[in-house]
Amino acid sequence: MWEVADSIRRHGAALRAALGTRLLPSQARALRDLVACRTAACGGQRTQCTACGGEVYRYHSCRNRHCPKCGGDQTARWLERHRARLLPCPHFLITVTLPSTLRALAFSHQALVYGALMRSAAAALQVLAADPRYVGAQVGCIAVLHTWTRALLFLTAYGTLYRALHRLERAKLIKAFWEDPHEAAAERRPRRRLYRLTALSEVVLRRARAQHGAGGKLRSLKEGLGTP
Repeated sequence: MWEVADSIRRHGAALRAALGTRLLPSQARALRDLVACRTAACGGQRTQCTACGGEVYRYHSCRNRHCPKCGGDQTARWLERHRARLLPCPHFLITVTLPSTLRALAFSHQALVYGALMRSAAAALQVLAADPRYVGAQVGCIAVLHTWTRALLFLTAYGTLYRALHRLERAKLIKAFWEDPHEAAAERRPRRRLYRLTALSEVVLRRARAQHGAGGKLRSLKEGLGTP
């Protein structure tokens, strides 16, 4: 079966030549590790059967987090650790995407840009959640940084598990739907989950505006619904 390492062996030299100094040390290391993974370059260990004397030599893995051979087990362990931290309540996914004009900067200054992105996104979610119109409380989130699309195109997106949209959907104030697959295919990315206001939410907004004035601030959705 063809592997990523085979593609790197065939095209890695041309890739390095094309990128030149733009190839980051971490990326160069990933290329080296993926090629060396489970080969003699990583060393190995020999086991011998005590009955027949047969020997088996197993090469070590590279343990690089980008390696598809090693990454599966690491991902499973990461999921198990964080799944144990989840509260027994509904969660939802929110994606915060860096504007395309900043992707070149993110590519060359990863620690600086990604750190700022994750801190800013987390702070923005807390500000929104603290507003009584949305959650009215402090929320928790688990953040995952995505830097490549399924088509292996460079992308900077920050995903979080979040409850607010689920609460609005459960209250029938918004309706979720998937975007047209042709639009996603044209941009070579996964489909996005979108939301639209329902007829009920429009009634709630009209009622709240009538009660508080068109220019005033709306209070909580519960108050707009007239619930205690």
